[in-house]
Amino acid sequence: MGRIFRGESQHKVDGKGRVSIPASFRRVLEASDPNWTEGLNPELVIVYGDHRRKFLEVYTVEAMAEVDEKITALKRGSRERKVLQSLFHAQAVATNVDETGRLVIPAKLRAKIDLDGEAMFVAAGDTFQIWKPETYEQEELAQTEAFLDELPEDFDPLMFLDDVELD
Repeated sequence: MGRIFRGESQHKVDGKGRVSIPASFRRVLEASDPNWTEGLNPELVIVYGDHRRKFLEVYTVEAMAEVDEKITALKRGSRERKVLQSLFHAQAVATNVDETGRLVIPAKLRAKIDLDGEAMFVAAGDTFQIWKPETYEQEELAQTEAFLDELPEDFDPLMFLDDVELD
C-alpha cells in the first residue's frame, strides 16, 4: 500500500459541484498516481456504488489498480466477478484534480448522496470518503460511537490489531 489519507475536514461545494480537496489528500493522490509529475493533475477514481451506499469513495490510481487486479483474478463469468465489476467499474467515475486543487463531483453523484452546500472529507486508509456532513454524523460517526460505547472504558482500540498478521 502506498501513502495513506489521514484526517477529516468540511469544504464548500459550489453550484457546479466543485469542491477543494484538502491539501494533504492532494499530496497522497499525487504520490499514488504513477503518471503524475509536477505540473500535472493527479488522477483518481470516484466509486459511488449501489443504492445502499450513502457516500462517495475516492480511490487513488494505485488503490484502484489493486482492486482491479483482484477482480481480474476472479473466474471470468463468475457471479462475484460480475458484481464487483458492476460496483467498481460501472458504478465509478475516473477523473482528476483540477488546476486549482478542486474536484468536480458530477451532478448524478451529488444527487445520489444528497450533497449540496458542504462536503465532509473523511480519510479511510488508501481511500477517502465524501459525505453529506449531516449523513456522516447520523450514520457513520454515530455507529462508531455506539460501538465504542459498548466496550469497557479502559479498552484500548489498538487491541484490535493484536491478532493481525502482516504479509
